[in-house]
Amino acid sequence: MQSYEKYKDEELVELSQGGDKQAMDELLVRHSGLVRSCARGFFLVGGETEDLIQEGMIGLYHAIGDYKNKENGSSFKNFAYLCVSRRIIDAVKTAARKKNEPLNAGEALEDYERSFSSGNLSPEDILILSDERLEFKQKMSRALSDFEFKVTTMYVDGMTCAEICDATGKSMKSVDNALQRSKRKLQAVLKK
Repeated sequence: MQSYEKYKDEELVELSQGGDKQAMDELLVRHSGLVRSCARGFFLVGGETEDLIQEGMIGLYHAIGDYKNKENGSSFKNFAYLCVSRRIIDAVKTAARKKNEPLNAGEALEDYERSFSSGNLSPEDILILSDERLEFKQKMSRALSDFEFKVTTMYVDGMTCAEICDATGKSMKSVDNALQRSKRKLQAVLKK
């Protein structure tokens, strides 16, 4: 069994596209953190973060198959991020359409700046998303206690539970309970 740890992403992509399953597996493992980070920034009513992670992994899989190093000139990691984030955003939009609800049924909680820089959104879309994000943060602050709001915001910003414990001085159980309460409260708020 060959070790692929020293290979660059672009080399692994080339091997994967040539049929090397181990190279494909290495890329999927190597970039699973990127997928989790991207999925963590979105909240899907009626869904779980794991659903969005699964969609993101599908986006990563397609990125491996579609990447052309010489043609696009960008690194694989940047191309993968673009494919993963688009797939997750599409999943949120699709879920919202299926329920005949407006787009804000799946609220993006993370900073939209990376989406803006990709050039996918029109100025009107950017303004609408910014307004929706502000409105959602206001709903969050009304529905959650100060501690729940603080913990949820830290979590969405990418901090691990252990990092949140260190920052707040609270126990792991306290932080986890706050996240679970927040999730239930936010789901109830968004269903209204």
